[in-house]
Amino acid sequence: MHRGTLLLGSGNQHRVVGVMQVWDDEQWVQNFRMRKATFMGLCEELAPTLRRKDTRLRAALTVEKRVAIAIWKLATPDCYRSVANQFGVGKSTVGIVLMQVCKAINHILLRRTVTPGNVQDIVAGFEQMGFPNCRGAIDGMHIPILAPPHLASECINRKGYFSMVLQELVDHRGRFIDINAGWPRKVHDARIFRNTAITVGEIEKPTVILGDPAYPLMPWLMKPYTGSLDTSKERFNYRLSRCRMTMECAFGHLKGRWRSLYGKLDLAEHSIPAVISACCTLHNICEGKGEMFTQAWTSEVQHLEAEFAQPESRAIRGAQLLHFRMSIIRDGS
Repeated sequence: MHRGTLLLGSGNQHRVVGVMQVWDDEQWVQNFRMRKATFMGLCEELAPTLRRKDTRLRAALTVEKRVAIAIWKLATPDCYRSVANQFGVGKSTVGIVLMQVCKAINHILLRRTVTPGNVQDIVAGFEQMGFPNCRGAIDGMHIPILAPPHLASECINRKGYFSMVLQELVDHRGRFIDINAGWPRKVHDARIFRNTAITVGEIEKPTVILGDPAYPLMPWLMKPYTGSLDTSKERFNYRLSRCRMTMECAFGHLKGRWRSLYGKLDLAEHSIPAVISACCTLHNICEGKGEMFTQAWTSEVQHLEAEFAQPESRAIRGAQLLHFRMSIIRDGS
């Protein structure tokens, strides 16, 4: 059921809040990207930071309403005025509440949600996909933003729109285990990497992470072979590319759930990294809770991506990858 249908007859003010009480889980997921139980659990975690006292002039917004406003804004490309009308609050209140909730998410949940967890499980997961001793895949994603008032030229990417770069390390399940948000697009992926506190320790054997050609080749960072390739190098590239598909899946789910990331974030430049980080944290929470992700969301993302294409390089062209997949099938490997 579409959001507009859900809200019919619920009045001009507090429209969402009024019908939230009767939504089933499917309606909760469509509107908030999570079931009611997950939403209420999130509110409980954030309550100590978000709870406010009533004043003589007005009653404070409840924790649940604050979180609902922020999640709604993150999950939709709606403008501040539209969100304000849905919840019966002022336009400026939406902006204030959004940052309060995002900062609370980052303060309380980020460090224990965006984490490697059990490295042995990650290594085993990637080994099942064909790449041994791997503990993650790394890449960057461009987040469209409005033109910043200062140094705007530093934020224009090769596709011609203003953006910030989110660099992420993901595990074999498509969950983020390390993030670095807020770099202007003119900064090369390799420089972001050099300035990021990503480290690769040792378990029983030295482990590696997997990157694309933009990253430097290091003893613990593998990237694809380029140029003329023999069969063994093609096989290496295929397996590396297959494991890096977890990154594509993670980016797809992140953008599909939190569509505001593709709506030119209308925020002060210094506030954008907090919103991006909060979306990554919410992504991991939803993935960990097994929240549904629908094909319709993927279609919405593809429509948005047509306007904001990702300017990224690929080590293996589609035709090359298809050719090698066919050779593997023929060889029975």
